[in-house]
Amino acid sequence: MLKDKYIDYLTFEKRYSAHTIIAYQSDLNDFSRYILTQYNFTDLLQADHIFIRSWLISLLEQKITPRSVNRKLSTLKSFYRYCLKQGLLTVNPMLKVVAPRVSKPLPVFLTRDSLDTLLHEVVFEPGYEGCRDKMIVTLFYATGIRREELVQIQLYDIDLEKGTLKVLGKRKKERIVPIGESVIALLKDYILERDIFFSEKMLTAQNNNSSLFVTSKGLPVYPRLIYNIVHKYLSLIAPNSQLSPHVLRHTFATHMLDDGADLNAIKEILGHSSLAATQVYTHNTIEKLKTIYKQAHPRA
Repeated sequence: MLKDKYIDYLTFEKRYSAHTIIAYQSDLNDFSRYILTQYNFTDLLQADHIFIRSWLISLLEQKITPRSVNRKLSTLKSFYRYCLKQGLLTVNPMLKVVAPRVSKPLPVFLTRDSLDTLLHEVVFEPGYEGCRDKMIVTLFYATGIRREELVQIQLYDIDLEKGTLKVLGKRKKERIVPIGESVIALLKDYILERDIFFSEKMLTAQNNNSSLFVTSKGLPVYPRLIYNIVHKYLSLIAPNSQLSPHVLRHTFATHMLDDGADLNAIKEILGHSSLAATQVYTHNTIEKLKTIYKQAHPRA
């Protein structure tokens, strides 16, 4: 089946993440259902730009945001490019489809005062779980890594002597991220606490895995748990509905840029494939400069 072959292509050749694969599958299935319902059509290769435009309009009428609609259109672009590459099409139907315009909101980030309060004043729960939670929050802010990257970290990925962390990023690309002395010290304390936790719980060899972060049962942490941990503690210092691990990634990049870090260096640490993705953080800096200018200049 064509859709299955395409998904295999994304999985094994493009090496997309499981999360991305699921999103692409969902988008293709949505479009397939739409053309079947509206046009009694089942062949995606025969769907032209009129069908796609009609689907686009229906999505917008359902109050789906332009950003989400564009993601779905991006799936179709990728799918039809694949079909062209395989010689299944001679004309890409997406060429006559114009995506809706999307306003780009600035990345949400936390102030330095908020971060200081979180890391130095907020009381984390006692015992292993509290120590783990503080280490997770600290590591996100100290390195700017993604949630999926943090979940995959193994003990052997950390080199405390060199002060580096090996990260497995998108499309399984490895990169080395530096960690500072204060984070190294915290990691040493955490790993000791982790060892004590395993010893006291007398967990089996099966449970005693090499994942850096584990649950109360000694199993590897999972994305939803990481989100809940971060949201729980960030909500104590910054009441906002967007308090996800990605906010700490945005905060890391913004603070680095504010302190004069080179944009290319930030790009490499974040694991961005292009500088354009990193440049979004310059807008926060520009907005900050505008605010300072208006407050300080007599004729602003």
